[in-house]
Amino acid sequence: MPYDLENMLVIGVASSALFDLAESHAVFVERGEDGYREYQEEHLDDTLKPGVAFPFVQRLLSLNDLDAERRLVEVIVLSRNDPETGLRVMKSIESHHLSITRAIFMQGRSPHRFMEALDMSLFLSANERDVREALEMGFAAGQVIGTPASGGADTSSGTGDLRIAFDFDGVLADDSSEQVMQTSGLDAFHTHEVDNVEVPIAEGRLAKLLRDINRIQDIEEKLAAVDHDYNRRVHVAIVTARNAPSHERVIRTLRARGLRVNDAFFLGGIEKAKVLRVLRPHIFFEDQRTHLVGAQNDVPSVHVPFGLLNNPGDD
Repeated sequence: MPYDLENMLVIGVASSALFDLAESHAVFVERGEDGYREYQEEHLDDTLKPGVAFPFVQRLLSLNDLDAERRLVEVIVLSRNDPETGLRVMKSIESHHLSITRAIFMQGRSPHRFMEALDMSLFLSANERDVREALEMGFAAGQVIGTPASGGADTSSGTGDLRIAFDFDGVLADDSSEQVMQTSGLDAFHTHEVDNVEVPIAEGRLAKLLRDINRIQDIEEKLAAVDHDYNRRVHVAIVTARNAPSHERVIRTLRARGLRVNDAFFLGGIEKAKVLRVLRPHIFFEDQRTHLVGAQNDVPSVHVPFGLLNNPGDD
């Protein structure tokens, strides 16, 4: 009987997002593919250190214990390594006790085009080109950036809370409102949002990811209904530069799309990094690199290069 991924939250993660490959990459640049292959073989049993996405993946996989009858989360490695050099990645996964058993290794090529076949809600990689290509194909993808210590969170135990933070425009919603802001200014943006407050904004690339996370939260709600002492483990926040009066369209859009979050921070130009350092999410998704500069070395950060502001022609 085939292994069915359809009703799971499926994440594709490149080895560059899951582990710290700075040393390996330096070897590749200095010694080329043959030298890289030799290096990985020599260090086959040296466990790779956690990368930016490690805390998120670790906590996400731990949610599989919420249902004894079926698996809720599947993480699949999507790697540019060939099977031989990818062996160190798989050994490191085993050493870190991550329940990841499936992988696609394609020498020198990104396997993100298989996302639809694998029912994936997200692809994470440190390779900007691969991420942009995935987004252009209509998939949800993000580039991990920065160097947060230990991934910005405790990696000693992956069974605690999972805190996920999203920007709104260009991430959960498309960038149509952001385009008004960029072309006409802040006052026009607020006017536009008030005038269209009852019109839901089109979904962004990561809306499906939130929808799948909400399904896991539904399971937790049922557990909490039975056990009033149950502590919910998954917490989702929106951290956006919007503020009143443009905040209402965010709330109405989420409701119309059947999406929900636990917390919302309508910051109106306050530096996001200050809030993120207190919130300490295990991952933060943002479409504007400028909002990540102050946070990327403190919290695990993901750039979603989608929309007008990320058009290479505008750089």
